[in-house]
Amino acid sequence: MDLNGQQAVEQQRETQKIQIYSTSSTGVSPFWREKYEKDAKKYWDIFYKKHQDRFFKDRHYLDKEWGQYFSVSSACCEGEERKGVLEVGCGAGNTVFPLIATYPNVFIHACDFSPRAVNLVKAHKDFNDDRVAAFVCDLTADDLSNHISPSSVDVVTMIFVLSAVSPEKMSLVLRNVKKVLKPTGCVLFRDYATGDLAQERFDCKDKKISENFYVRGDGTRAFYFSNEFLTSTFKEIGFDVKELDVCCKQVENRSRDLVMNRRWVQAVFSLSEFATPEAGLRAGLPDKVKTQPGPKENRSEVPVNDFELDFSEGVAIDMFGISPSQDNEIIKVDVRGWNFKIKVLSKEFQHTCKSTGLMLWESARLMASVLAENPAICAGKRVLELGCGCGGICSMVAVGSANLVVATDGDPSALNLLSQNVTSNLEQHFLTKLITERLEWGNSIHIETIREISTGGFDVIIGTDVTYVPEAILPLFSTAKELISPSKDSECALILCHVLRRVDEPTIISAARQFGFRLADSWTAGVSSKSSQNIVSSWFANGDWEHYIPTTALNIMYFLLEK
Repeated sequence: MDLNGQQAVEQQRETQKIQIYSTSSTGVSPFWREKYEKDAKKYWDIFYKKHQDRFFKDRHYLDKEWGQYFSVSSACCEGEERKGVLEVGCGAGNTVFPLIATYPNVFIHACDFSPRAVNLVKAHKDFNDDRVAAFVCDLTADDLSNHISPSSVDVVTMIFVLSAVSPEKMSLVLRNVKKVLKPTGCVLFRDYATGDLAQERFDCKDKKISENFYVRGDGTRAFYFSNEFLTSTFKEIGFDVKELDVCCKQVENRSRDLVMNRRWVQAVFSLSEFATPEAGLRAGLPDKVKTQPGPKENRSEVPVNDFELDFSEGVAIDMFGISPSQDNEIIKVDVRGWNFKIKVLSKEFQHTCKSTGLMLWESARLMASVLAENPAICAGKRVLELGCGCGGICSMVAVGSANLVVATDGDPSALNLLSQNVTSNLEQHFLTKLITERLEWGNSIHIETIREISTGGFDVIIGTDVTYVPEAILPLFSTAKELISPSKDSECALILCHVLRRVDEPTIISAARQFGFRLADSWTAGVSSKSSQNIVSSWFANGDWEHYIPTTALNIMYFLLEK
């Protein structure tokens, strides 16, 4: 190995963890920020299409926490027979229907900018035109007074809704609400607070759009409110704080041995010119919690134990990254006589998923087809697949003729799905020859584990779409060099199939040379081979390949280890 190769190895030894995806922490790119804003309605429509009314629990705690605001005898609307309530962001009606069931005097205006959500409200068994008016309205763009008479609403409920709006557009929502609120009316507010465990998880997953604003895996967004931001945002529009608390609760999932710290802010706002101090009022507190009298802006942080959360199990899964089965989908893959049913991450989540191993790439489909049509490539050999992701279709095809196949990936989530896919697709006699193992490139412990499985190294090493991140190229070839068979009696090959993206072919070839690999042949879809060996092009000599080459951007590079 030359000096450059030795330096490269030393650099990689200093790296504790190598992934085939970028580890940058720059947050969401400008392109995706604009897309999430532009398509916000579409993402929420997809959300309600998937979850219907099952995602959030019905908010039966409203009577306990804010009953005085809905009752006819409430001081703010004393003497009136019917009280008007506006539910902003009504969703599937988890606030609407508990309210009309508890308060016969209430009439509710329910709006959401998702047409599917509004349709769910109208289709509910308890929907009644005499009690509820449901309509589609984007409060950042549409005039609310076109649907509701100005200054006619007694109470506005905003429960986990303002967090879905871009911070720069929140003032538009509040101005809209202010138009229809009575001078003596109030806004009841509940939403995510800064420091919530979900926010910490989003930071780790590099899903930050802007300060305290994040995108979830399904494209919907969530803002986390600090007391200062919330107070100033409402005050700028002409609201005063009557009640304000940050509430904390530990949610325990014993089956998964998880303790999750939830934080949310709960507040009541009134129009400034009509606001009256109400010292000591603390929405969201159980009676047993004692507090000291304070000003009308009560900003304490309160631990609550018997407080009802309106987060369903689905929300806990979404917030804390526990991947449920409904976030995956089954795709059928036909590989020249091999028929697989592969579980992958659902398409609606793939666009924000940092791990590239939870989906099936076109290069894997092509390489699997090559191996199926040309079983001699792996026949009687020991085969290693690098970065195979959750699909593993190349490894599963290779095991048909190989003596041993080891399928590896550095992502535990991808490996978990890979194990499920292998078990569900292969017959028992094949399962004895296919092993799945975790392998982070450049990780000496992982490399040693793989080496112990095949002490003589591997005759064929395969990688599909593993070359597109520049920082992964050197550890890729370093790991391949460590694990390929050093036998001089036969040619041992490293085969890479990919779409060239951020790393060009000369860079790949240069990195390969540093670790003793030479490019023996190459192939590009739709281009006649100029190679003298024609190793790869011979794989396509027989059969109809029209349906098995999904894009002309695909390339195959065939490397041999220098003797």
